Amino acid sequence: MADQLAKGEEFEKKAVKKLNGWGLFGSKYEDAADLFDKAANSYKLAKSWDKAGSTYTKLAGCHLKVESKHEAAQAYVDAANAYKKTSIKEAISCIEQAVNLFCDIGRLSMAARYLKEIAELYESDQNIELAIGYFEKAADLFQNEEVTTSANQCKQKVAQFAAQLEQYEKAIKIYEEIARHSLKSNLLKYGVKGHLLNAGLCQLCKGDIVAITKALDEYQDLDPTFSGTRECRLLADIAGAIDEEDVTKFTDVVKEFDSMTPLDPWKTTLLLRVKEKLKAKELEEDDLT
Repeated sequence: MADQLAKGEEFEKKAVKKLNGWGLFGSKYEDAADLFDKAANSYKLAKSWDKAGSTYTKLAGCHLKVESKHEAAQAYVDAANAYKKTSIKEAISCIEQAVNLFCDIGRLSMAARYLKEIAELYESDQNIELAIGYFEKAADLFQNEEVTTSANQCKQKVAQFAAQLEQYEKAIKIYEEIARHSLKSNLLKYGVKGHLLNAGLCQLCKGDIVAITKALDEYQDLDPTFSGTRECRLLADIAGAIDEEDVTKFTDVVKEFDSMTPLDPWKTTLLLRVKEKLKAKELEEDDLT
């Protein structure tokens, strides 16, 4: 390890010396770039992640001096991968530099891919608001490039987080849009009932029984096969339990569905919110009588 660290420092010194020297037609930047690359690699082997990250950013600077934007972007990505071990903030800063360069050279799919990576880093850091923003940017770019599957993955993340933050209208709109789009594709049709279930759960969280009933009618018009699914029956039965203000019925309906199709944590969270509202309503009624 110490040996690799010393090697890295030696390569870096030589690179800096090259930059401070004299060279023809940018050759000094190319020579320095080669040395910075070797230095960064040695730092990685020494597990000296901060040094590797900062050296890759110097490498990116050399590539930019000779207008090699693609290589510079790749160097920023390498810097980010090193910084991920020590500083999410530094990693994100480097990926943003890479995204800007990929946009400059028209590599929009690559830019979208790395915007999604920034979103995932914010997600891992529990910064949901910023994660939403970057998932939205990535979805737009993927959509422009007609990378539909990746665009939908990002949109679903936005909807999932929006619902977590109780931004139900936003989540509903996205899930309904994905369901409509999926109906046009034989490959994606199978996922429609799941998207409509998610939209329906967000409707239930709003607690407006008229809106829920209207939405269920619209979903069955949108996809005539939906009415025969367990997902549709779950939403209709829960709507019935809310209308009757019957917590026991609600619990039985959810238990039955969960025994056949286990509910993931996101759905469970939303259903618990619905249950709490229903319980509060039931207590209100008891207080009045």
